[in-house]
Amino acid sequence: MQLNCGIVGLPNVGKSTIFSALTSAPAEAANYPFCTIEPNVGIVHVPDKRLGQITEYIIPKKIIPAVVEFVDIAGLVKGASKGEGLGNKFLGHIRQVGAIVHVVRCFEDDDVVHVDGKVDPASDIETISIELAFADLETVQKRQENLVRLKKSNDKKISERAKATEPVLILLEEALEEGIPARRVDLDERQAEMIADLHLITMKKQLYCCNVGDDELEKDNDHVKTVRALAQKDGSGVVVISGQLESEISDLDSSEEKAAFLKAAGLEESGLDQLIREAYGMLGLHTYFTAGEKEVRAWTFPNGAKAPQAAGIIHTDFEHGFIRAETYHCTDLFEYKTELKLKENGRLRVEGKEYVVADGDVLHFRFNV
Repeated sequence: MQLNCGIVGLPNVGKSTIFSALTSAPAEAANYPFCTIEPNVGIVHVPDKRLGQITEYIIPKKIIPAVVEFVDIAGLVKGASKGEGLGNKFLGHIRQVGAIVHVVRCFEDDDVVHVDGKVDPASDIETISIELAFADLETVQKRQENLVRLKKSNDKKISERAKATEPVLILLEEALEEGIPARRVDLDERQAEMIADLHLITMKKQLYCCNVGDDELEKDNDHVKTVRALAQKDGSGVVVISGQLESEISDLDSSEEKAAFLKAAGLEESGLDQLIREAYGMLGLHTYFTAGEKEVRAWTFPNGAKAPQAAGIIHTDFEHGFIRAETYHCTDLFEYKTELKLKENGRLRVEGKEYVVADGDVLHFRFNV
């Protein structure tokens, strides 16, 4: 279960500004390329109103939200896949994340240098997409070279797997040579499993983050419209935020001040909260809760996890010794107010090993070590 998203884009599009606002931790941001060499890593709380609602009925000593990790990766440039601008190093950082947040500059500002001299989201996206595709193409071609030897292996399983993998690699090669990301190649589950160990960058899900001026949040400008059209073609999501505005919000000391700032700006929530939730969902992650007097806590689990797997996220002993899960959905708590009322109305259930945990479940695990 990967819990991290890599923030990528050309230099000077606002990646480090957005990262700093996300984590409320300083990331080097300057008006020149490659000011970020080593990736900055930040752990971010996942905004979830349900957590606060649960504590209205079960009052704990401690509240612990779910988290997701963001990795601020240095700006890529044309030729990165060939090593330009420390490209190989940066591409290696991207391979290690679970999904990609692609920050695209959608604001005009003569004081902030653009590496190509003009703001052009379509060109910027094409540059990044081609470099990532070419990097994956090199990976695929290296695997094809290895298959020549593997197909001749005396081990029948190895040779048969190599022969079965070859047509999958050919499909990928043809797409990547055209700059088409691997995620848009129609592979079935078995074919995808065959090439999973390649950790292809363009196989990762991607979210476009349009960075606009603080006066352009209410209506899409032409740059944002361009990104939305390209995202729809790519099957990717889009979030529109103002990095500068979010930076100002993050500098405020209290949640009350931040809420007042948002209200004054006519916003119900920050763009960063939207970005975090979208990234969390893009990683295929959901949340269940444990609730008691000691703590109310949000736990992250992968979509489709069964009760023992979810229990193992707390501690491996919970999974190995799993007996049953006592559960109800948080919305039932909001309706009936107390766990006693939940039980009286048949909303508190006992589930076994085959139960598929739902987003928003409140769980209490019974296990035997």
